[in-house]
Amino acid sequence: MIDRYTLSKMGNIWTDEHKFSIMLKIEILACEAMSELGQIPKKSLEKIKKSAKFNIEEIAKLEERTKHDIVAFINNVGQYLGPEARYLHMGLTSSDLLDTTLSLQCVEASDILIADLRKFLTVLKLKAKKYKDTNCIARTHGVHAEPITFGLKLAVWYDETKRNLERLEQARECMRVGKLSGAVGTYANIDPFVEEYVCKQLDLKPANIATQIIQRDIHCQFVTTLALVGSSLNKFATEIRLLQKTEVLEVEEPFFKGQIGSSAMPHKRNPVTCERISGLSRLLRANAQAAFENISLWHERDISHSSVERIILPDSTIILNYMLHKFIPIVDGLLVYPKHMIASLGKTNGLIYSQRVLLELMKKGLTREEAYDVIQHCAMQVWQETSDFKDVLYRDRKVRRYMKPSEIDACFDIKYYTRYRDFIFKRVGLK
Repeated sequence: MIDRYTLSKMGNIWTDEHKFSIMLKIEILACEAMSELGQIPKKSLEKIKKSAKFNIEEIAKLEERTKHDIVAFINNVGQYLGPEARYLHMGLTSSDLLDTTLSLQCVEASDILIADLRKFLTVLKLKAKKYKDTNCIARTHGVHAEPITFGLKLAVWYDETKRNLERLEQARECMRVGKLSGAVGTYANIDPFVEEYVCKQLDLKPANIATQIIQRDIHCQFVTTLALVGSSLNKFATEIRLLQKTEVLEVEEPFFKGQIGSSAMPHKRNPVTCERISGLSRLLRANAQAAFENISLWHERDISHSSVERIILPDSTIILNYMLHKFIPIVDGLLVYPKHMIASLGKTNGLIYSQRVLLELMKKGLTREEAYDVIQHCAMQVWQETSDFKDVLYRDRKVRRYMKPSEIDACFDIKYYTRYRDFIFKRVGLK
């Protein structure tokens, strides 16, 4: 991922320095376990623990010759150990080291993202409660439907984000697995105790069963979860973008002092960060597709997944971290315009109350079809003549046959539509 979207804490997890540090830790822990089994002399273990280190530049030079990154790493560490180097990587295969390291990196990345989501939930909770009673129009198919409150919109986001947090925690737990079982996962050349020991020290679980690698459905679940979270952020950002349209302008992403909206048009205040969120979410979904392709490998393993994962795993965690870093302040500082929301509620001249009138006519004895025909006829007059819906109802003989003016008036009470907001808020955990 390019530097523009890489935050330092997340970026550090995916550096070569950090990767090799984890690998070295795994190799030393494996030596500790083998020493407990009597396979490595205690003196040799102490020398390994004291002298083992690596040099990134030297590893790169060795990889140029060997064309194998793990062999280059092992050989480089071995240069500092002398005769004790023979105990390094004993009975292990490259993927034992790579996959266990990768799992730990994904767990570390998950911890950052989980913290981000919890912060996001806090912001959403405060905003939803703040605007719980702020009336606005709900839209279906982009067309005005019925009244809701802006707080209910945000409550939907809150509930979805709670699910995303649960999904990410589950994906983290799924990724919290290590593997040190040898060339094809049979423990032929390494005692299972070594795997159990190393994984315990790293707070990982040994894979129940493996081939040369940990099975890639696990990694796919992780990447698709990141894509799912990113898609939710895209959904939220898209709503803000739609509500920021000039002809709507019910909300607006923060516009800071000194910020430029357009190089050509000084008046512009564009939802550029929300648009960036939408764009980056596409990359997450593309990466998820690649993760699906990685599940099917030849027999006990081929290497076609490796090059893909070197891109999609760092990039997906970095992207989502950046998206949350940018979107949380947007929601926190969201500019909300209740007056514009009230104006929107009146744009259809009362048509948004049509269902209420429909139901009242049905209570009076009309069938649904009869009542629907009556109300739709009246509604079409409003669309065509831009007249007031209530006035049309007053004048309609069929409506007046069943409803008094006071009964018609009662159908236009906005409180009717939002009277269960406290019930909904309680159900989603927003007390």
